[in-house]
Amino acid sequence: MTPTVTGALFAGALAVCWIAFGFWAFVFVAVAVLVGAGIGRIVDGRLDVRAIADAVRGRRSSS
Repeated sequence: MTPTVTGALFAGALAVCWIAFGFWAFVFVAVAVLVGAGIGRIVDGRLDVRAIADAVRGRRSSS
């Protein structure tokens, strides 16, 4: 499945959630999906939590 198809399916699922359950359920589902994706990236090793923490603290810059 291409990223475009995956994104379209995800957007469709969020739209159905919004229509069926309301705005706050939509927001909750969207946040839960983002948290799950972040945890998945950490487990896969594609997201370095220390680098993010250092950037937030101002210890590193992106340049």
